[in-house]
Amino acid sequence: MPKRILHGAVVSDKGDKTIIVKVERIFTHPLFKKTVRRSNRFHAHDEANKFKVGDLVRIQECAPKSKLKRWEVLGEVTKA
Repeated sequence: MPKRILHGAVVSDKGDKTIIVKVERIFTHPLFKKTVRRSNRFHAHDEANKFKVGDLVRIQECAPKSKLKRWEVLGEVTKA
C-alpha cells in the first residue's frame, strides 16, 4: 500500500529532530454547501534539524519513531 504524502507548514521546531507540521484541507460541507477549512497537526521526524517555523514541507507516513511521531520529512517545498 502506498504511503500518504501531505504538504503543510512548519508551526514548531522546538523538539530535537522533530517538527510539527500543520496540514490544511478545504472541502465543501455536504449539507450547507459552504467551503470549510480543517487542519491537523502532525509530528514529523527531521533528522538534521534543518527546517524552521514557516517553511512549507512535504511529509510521508512511516513506521512509528516515538510516541507521537508517525511521519518523516521528505523535503522542502519553499523556505520561510
